[in-house]
Amino acid sequence: MSEVKTAAEYFGCNVFSDKVMRDRLPKNIYKSVMRTKQFGTALEDDVANVVANAMKDWAVEKGATHYTHWFQPMTGITAEKHDAFLTPVDEGNVILEFSGKELVKGEPDASSFPSGGLRATFEARGYTAWDPTSNAFVKDDTLCIPTAFCSYTGEILDKKTPLLRSMEVVNEQTLRMLRLFGNTAATRVTTTVGPEQEYFLIDKKYYDLRKDLMLTGRTLFGAMAPKGQELEDHYFGNIKQRVSDFMKELDCELWKLGIYAKTEHNEVAPGQHELAPVFTTSNISADHNQLTMELMKKIARKHGLVCLLHEKPFAGVNGSGKHNNWSISSNDGQNLLDPGDTPMKNLQFITFLCAFIKAVDEYAPLLRISAASAGNDHRLGANEAPPAVISIFLGDELQNILDSIETGTSVKGNNADSIFEIGVDALPNFPKDSTDRNRTSPLAFTGNKFEFRMLGSADSISCTNVIMNTSFAQVICEFADELESAVAKGDDFKKTLKALLKRTITNHKRVIFNGNGYSDEWLAEAEKRGLPNYVSTVDALPHYTDDKYVAMFEKFKVYTRTEIASRMEILLENYSKVLNIEANTMLYMAKKQIAPAALEYTKFACDAVISKKNAGLDSTLEEKIANKLSMLTSSLYNAIETLDADRIASKDHTETAETLARYYRDVVFADMQNLRAVADELEMNIPESHWPIPTYIDLLFTV
Repeated sequence: MSEVKTAAEYFGCNVFSDKVMRDRLPKNIYKSVMRTKQFGTALEDDVANVVANAMKDWAVEKGATHYTHWFQPMTGITAEKHDAFLTPVDEGNVILEFSGKELVKGEPDASSFPSGGLRATFEARGYTAWDPTSNAFVKDDTLCIPTAFCSYTGEILDKKTPLLRSMEVVNEQTLRMLRLFGNTAATRVTTTVGPEQEYFLIDKKYYDLRKDLMLTGRTLFGAMAPKGQELEDHYFGNIKQRVSDFMKELDCELWKLGIYAKTEHNEVAPGQHELAPVFTTSNISADHNQLTMELMKKIARKHGLVCLLHEKPFAGVNGSGKHNNWSISSNDGQNLLDPGDTPMKNLQFITFLCAFIKAVDEYAPLLRISAASAGNDHRLGANEAPPAVISIFLGDELQNILDSIETGTSVKGNNADSIFEIGVDALPNFPKDSTDRNRTSPLAFTGNKFEFRMLGSADSISCTNVIMNTSFAQVICEFADELESAVAKGDDFKKTLKALLKRTITNHKRVIFNGNGYSDEWLAEAEKRGLPNYVSTVDALPHYTDDKYVAMFEKFKVYTRTEIASRMEILLENYSKVLNIEANTMLYMAKKQIAPAALEYTKFACDAVISKKNAGLDSTLEEKIANKLSMLTSSLYNAIETLDADRIASKDHTETAETLARYYRDVVFADMQNLRAVADELEMNIPESHWPIPTYIDLLFTV
């Protein structure tokens, strides 16, 4: 009988980890790789060759036959091209080889990946470059090497490269600030992320009967079930056996890949669940989240289930988000968003807190853009997601402290005789995790991190963290410039800092809101404060290329203006494509499934009228039913014709990607809503035996 291993024993067993490298590489080679991982130094060719050979030997022992450069193009998902380790030799034999050149650089045929006009289709070549800061791993008998992806002419075509660049910018600028606080021990600052992942599980047999779920990931038709989520009995409830079995296998496979899956539970909506990992470095967290979504879908199928990651798969019940918990740490053991328990650390914390507040206020449209998609538009502002207005929830304790800095008065709740003095005694008794997460706020401070709740469940976390990193670094750079200049002139550091913090709070407190973000009063107040409110993706995306934002990205060499414009173009095009696919799917289902069912049952009702009349019986009820069905069926056909005509007319609105996207939002999407309303009313008037597609009851309550 084979011995059963514990999770601790097999955790990371499929990862070419630091420990594996330390065991398999010569000491000098291992140290060289560690320098590359920690400081971004280039890896010499001879070192790469040794690493590649060791990596190949380890992967082959794990059963791998191929390798792939695993990258994240602008599709939002991952991509991979597999090559065998086999190399032909004499007499028809082969050997297994993998060189440093093959490890460090790849050349996939990249013509079909979206580029937003950066490159023509005939310019097929793109290059992948190894990211040694994220460990290689074995998946499906393939050695997967995390890589960045760029075009032949050098433009970035992926989501990883700008994330790595933004992390480096945060490191450089934050170290400047730490030096001003007298910290000479820290040599590296890293942003960390813990993305909570929400998802739905439904029975595959019903999924296979729903063309909308198969083609778009969400239900385009469906009347509400008699019971929804109003009892909140699913939230944190007992996990059903099929779901529990799925979760156990998912945990096991994630742990093998070194992914820190920690918490799992039922979410609010029926059929909805959540998985939360432990924090890790931002780029590794981005890799891990992509793998998590991939494995969720794969493992669900093994259990006769389908995992839905769409932001709003079921109208009328909660959608799914991805809560991006962001923090920043130094390699001397500090979480820089931890209030700390000494005066000087309090002062440092307040500085970084104020920098974050200013960054959110000044770059709010970019944060909104990072959560902008056709799918997420259904979710934002509903009961499970924050509104489109970007604001920060701090809670009463932190709010009191910021108020005291601004006004120079005592801190409420502390010693009434104590006037706040920079770096003295305002925060030592600040209770960690005293703030509520406030489900209505896009950003909430939760003890030692900020939770960004806007992101959609299917999204890559990379764009959000590029924006959070770069905007934070921009403000820290401004702070450091001012403080370094003052110190160079002999001014008092604390006095200068106090004035800077007071000015920052006064100028940017408008973005702080500790109340109910769902209320109409807040939307009116937000408008009064001058906060942007981009309700839809089409409203938000054009601001990507605003001069202020381009200047910031170009200053730190995270993006060029061309690269930003290409991303905006890709996102606008994707919005139109998604709505076009949804419209086509609705027309297919309406014409081939729903309309025939409506006609068939209308005929059945009309036959009942005739039968009763022929028998000399009262047919009033049957006539009422037949008339209602006839009216609804007629309305259905009218809605079909309108949607079909307006969808075809979209070809007349292709001047720019933005004009086409606005047409789809204003015209086609409105037609889709009308068609759905009629079809859903028909569903409520036709027996289940005659309705052609599984209902919400089938989809949400049968797992």
